[in-house]
Amino acid sequence: MKNIILLGPPGAGKGTQADLICDLCSIPKISTGDMLREAVASGSELGKKVSNILDTGGLVSDEIIGALIHDRLSKPDCEKGALFDGVPRTIGQADQLNQMGIIFTHVIEIFVEDEEIVSRMSGRRVHSGSGRNYHILYNPPQKEGFDDITGELLVQREDDKPETVLKRLKVYHEQTKPLTDFYNSLSNKDNIKFFRVDGSKSVEEVFENISKEI
Repeated sequence: MKNIILLGPPGAGKGTQADLICDLCSIPKISTGDMLREAVASGSELGKKVSNILDTGGLVSDEIIGALIHDRLSKPDCEKGALFDGVPRTIGQADQLNQMGIIFTHVIEIFVEDEEIVSRMSGRRVHSGSGRNYHILYNPPQKEGFDDITGELLVQREDDKPETVLKRLKVYHEQTKPLTDFYNSLSNKDNIKFFRVDGSKSVEEVFENISKEI
């Protein structure tokens, strides 16, 4: 069984690697959003509690996140394990999971310098009508600023503007980056395999390095 946590800043390529890892290990990818939606749709007591919190604009507690993960891992599709993308997000959540006895086998940090993240994300351009993505450096359109298919103007999403990216990175460093030290310390005593890969390399190289470890 492989229960895997994938850590890394926004724009590090976690989504791409998560899909590749799930295919390799034949396990489902699970995110906080997935679990919350499934809980609400189930109509269970826990789901009703989550629904009430979300409806009133409240924050879902670490205890409930822990209960959702515990419940999710009991599902048949998690027989071989699961990959958690963006869960846990804080030391509080990680500590809650640890206290509940939820066992993770691998914790992978995809490391990319902040400057590279800003360059990657701020260079993205999108065609609003179709969702086609470009990058001014790595995948530029044939004509600068315009979609290859329709010739329509490309836009930069609000989330990809440098000032927004820097804010997201600040939140990551304050809330989520400390998890790397948390799991690194546990790896010495709880048989959790913690390792870091260089996310600045190509998708293929990053996946090859991850595959060697899992």
